[in-house]
Amino acid sequence: MTAAPRSRRERPAKPALTREGIVAAAVAILRAEGLRKVTMRRLAQELDTGPASLYVYVRNTDELHAAVLDELLGTVGPAPAEGDWRERLEKVLTAYTEMLFAHPSLARSALTARPSGPNYLRLVETLLGLLDAGGVPREQAAWGVDLLLQHATATAAEHAGEESPDEWQAVTRALREASAETHPHIAAGAGALLSGTPEARLSWAFRALLGGIERTAVPGAGADPAAGSH
Repeated sequence: MTAAPRSRRERPAKPALTREGIVAAAVAILRAEGLRKVTMRRLAQELDTGPASLYVYVRNTDELHAAVLDELLGTVGPAPAEGDWRERLEKVLTAYTEMLFAHPSLARSALTARPSGPNYLRLVETLLGLLDAGGVPREQAAWGVDLLLQHATATAAEHAGEESPDEWQAVTRALREASAETHPHIAAGAGALLSGTPEARLSWAFRALLGGIERTAVPGAGADPAAGSH
């Protein structure tokens, strides 16, 4: 016996579209299928709607990816209460890097994505607060946050793909077998070039950058803007 067709009025109404719901669905697709699948068409299919209806809430795929990044920035916890300001800042940056490590495709996109949501603002505010606690001048702190996040993002993006053991072995062999006659500095420092764990190198990089940010003045900082140039 054939079932009678079901009236549209008997079907449960679809939940209204919201930007928050769209971003949440995009994050779910990212976790399950990777960022490449986070498209307007795939998202519309997931939400049982047409792609055109999504553009009311998100202008384009780039804005969608930036919103996804901002959503995941919410998983980066606040600065720990223990430790000096440098240690606390390093832990926040490490947590940010680890979040990107967990989502390799997003790590590459984060190099050009421009998040502007509440979680991004909270992260920047946290970093600026820690730099202020360390007595870093405001202009240097402002430029320094950009530099620190760039390095963390680039590090995650560099290791986002599946690293080929053959390629790494080729690099290692090239450095270790470099001729002292043609490449004396490489030959003398091959061990140092290849030393250290990724975690140790990331920690050192953050500390090295912080040292530079503390000591390097921003060009023109403190100058009277009304004075103009001569």
